[in-house]
Amino acid sequence: MEELHPISVLVRNQPGVLARVAMLFAHRGFNINSLAVGETDNPHISRISVVVGGDEPTRDQVVKQLRGLVCVLKVTDLSSHARVERGLAMIKVKASAKTRTEIQQLADIFRATITHVDRRCMVVEVSGTRDKVQALINLLAPYGILEMARTGQIMVSRSQSMAVNLDKTQSYGEAYTALADDVAESQGTEEGDEASLEEAGSESSKVEERV
Repeated sequence: MEELHPISVLVRNQPGVLARVAMLFAHRGFNINSLAVGETDNPHISRISVVVGGDEPTRDQVVKQLRGLVCVLKVTDLSSHARVERGLAMIKVKASAKTRTEIQQLADIFRATITHVDRRCMVVEVSGTRDKVQALINLLAPYGILEMARTGQIMVSRSQSMAVNLDKTQSYGEAYTALADDVAESQGTEEGDEASLEEAGSESSKVEERV
């Protein structure tokens, strides 16, 4: 079974940004399992929640490529983090007088909502994790699914340390600068450690040459 990796991407809230991100996935041949986008609490910044299928090297390549886009402010891989994840599905299923009660009982078990009922069909609305939504879809399939609309998964980390505080009063430039500084600081620490190791290795080589 293909491994799924949820990734959160903060981007500039500008026209064409989603197209650039989607184009990146298309050109690189990455398998997008789901994608959802919407504004954050700062109107200048949007969050793209994407679930990518593949192994760990594929996930790492996705994160690396996303960070290379100018329109991307911050990329967070949530694969190994505790998170809250939700997706929504609206399922139109055949329903007669005999099966209507059974479908209602299934909906109650999954805490789903019946949003429409007529003599021939019912519309069931369910939200939750990918597994929960898919489980209900599988149980409703034998009744006859007439139509279905399903959103991409959205997710946030449960950890407060991973939260990004976006001041609603900030302009786009101020919000961008704050995020850029935060990312640069974290990446600078990693690059600094690597540079120190390289410098130490270089000094060691010089000593060996002198000896």
